[in-house]
Amino acid sequence: MQIAVIGVGYVGLVTAAGLAETGNSVRGYDIDAEKIQKLRRGESPIYEPGLDRLLMRNLKERRLLFTDSLEEAILPAEVIFLALPTPSDRRGEANLSYVFSAAEAIAQVLRQDHSGKSKIIVTKSTVPVGTARRLQELFDRSLPGRVQVASNPEFLREGYAVEDFLKPDRVIIGTPDAPTGDKLKQLYLPYTRQGNPIYLMDWESAELTKYAANAFLAMRISFMNEIAQLCERVGADIDKVRLGMGADSRIGRRYLFAGVGYGGSCFPKDTRALVATARQHGLSLRLVEATISVNEQQRQFFWEKVQGYYKGQLHGKTLAVWGLAFKPDTDDIREAPAIDVIHWLIENGAQVRAFDPVAMPSLRRLHPDWSLYYAENPYDAADGADGLLILTEWAEFRQPDWNILREKLRIPVIFDGRNLYDLSTVQQVGIDYLSIGRPSVYAYSTMVSIAVKEDGKR
Repeated sequence: MQIAVIGVGYVGLVTAAGLAETGNSVRGYDIDAEKIQKLRRGESPIYEPGLDRLLMRNLKERRLLFTDSLEEAILPAEVIFLALPTPSDRRGEANLSYVFSAAEAIAQVLRQDHSGKSKIIVTKSTVPVGTARRLQELFDRSLPGRVQVASNPEFLREGYAVEDFLKPDRVIIGTPDAPTGDKLKQLYLPYTRQGNPIYLMDWESAELTKYAANAFLAMRISFMNEIAQLCERVGADIDKVRLGMGADSRIGRRYLFAGVGYGGSCFPKDTRALVATARQHGLSLRLVEATISVNEQQRQFFWEKVQGYYKGQLHGKTLAVWGLAFKPDTDDIREAPAIDVIHWLIENGAQVRAFDPVAMPSLRRLHPDWSLYYAENPYDAADGADGLLILTEWAEFRQPDWNILREKLRIPVIFDGRNLYDLSTVQQVGIDYLSIGRPSVYAYSTMVSIAVKEDGKR
């Protein structure tokens, strides 16, 4: 098929490359001419495992082209995907200005096209319930009978987006028009050969499915974070609770890990937008509201561990931070817990030595005013630090050389917001270890206390 993808950010670029991979002819459009030039050279603006290879292969085969000309992108296309940003406004509502500006621009171009060819326009962006219907009304006024709008929400996990696109758990297509549904089903058949379902439904159900799925996953995380706080009060271990819960087939094992809270571009924005949609319809989604609140509190809960250890005296301390991205295998720092924690450290007079395998340039761009030390590797970050904070569960952090790490840290203490390490291991190497929902280990502090007492006896 001839396809156009409008907006080649995170979702749009993965969509364009993924659709080209099965033989479609895809044109990616963006107003950012500099980004388009980089993409034409095969330079991806985002870090996503496997995407560079997909991008280069389809550029070489000329199944994938990039342009800053809207006409060049959409005139040959049978199907036009809208993959545009929908950021939250101050009330938590999704800002649809980019989506509707693009729709108006597309309508203007198509009005000059006298071929009479019909188009399918697909919302790939996460948009509030009712958006597809509003877009259909817009095109019916401008181009009666020539455009059919469909909703096709994305379910891409950052770090696994290429895999998720090429082998989706399910494909959701929202449209009241049977031929449009059949056309999009044909487009996605190569990705569902193993039998994963393609669901055809109405616009509103498709749009709400995306929000409901993300809100439910976010709720699981916040639930476990709240239970983790209770674990610390009653002397339980959240890891053991998680294993016991996850063995129940009605619950399952995924998204049950306690930590410092979720971040990224989806869960925070989508939960707020879902609450805002309900509010517009006279409803209060109390579980989703609580999910948001618990997530915000969880960062504070972690921060209080740090403050408590130093008895509130952080001024002049140097803290190492491992992990800036909101999750591993991405350079995305949008609403990442690390941003809040580093901000609090700076506000309290601490110096920060930060390391992340891929996200340090992202933080430099977002906060050029922050005077951080950007380390060359994890041990460089820890060198001379009065403690280590772990905020992203990168694989390379999971098996540190404990001897080197203990030697580098001036005060051997780890605040682990991702529960990476076994409690007995850190106790044996003489490191204080404060994690989430598990007993704290004070191996170093205990040794120092004993040494002080023995010195006093002498």
